Amino acid sequence: MVTLGSLLMFLLFGLAVGVVARLITPGHEPGGWVFSLVLGIAGSLLGGFIGRALGLYGRGQTAGFLMSVLGAMILVGVYHAFRRRRFAR
Repeated sequence: MVTLGSLLMFLLFGLAVGVVARLITPGHEPGGWVFSLVLGIAGSLLGGFIGRALGLYGRGQTAGFLMSVLGAMILVGVYHAFRRRRFAR
């Protein structure tokens, strides 16, 4: 069961991951804290998937902070690649 406290912590964790990933990855991303929040949450999911694929996490374990930031950085890189490709045409 998801409680309000755990949901709030999940959102704060996602925001922190998104902010760190945006600070580390070069380039300019549009959007404010909502974009960072979504980026962090999606990065956490991607980081967990990568960690399980590499055998770092077992089934049902969540990604750690570093893998979450790595996942978010990958998403920022993919975003930049699509953005450059779209504007290059």
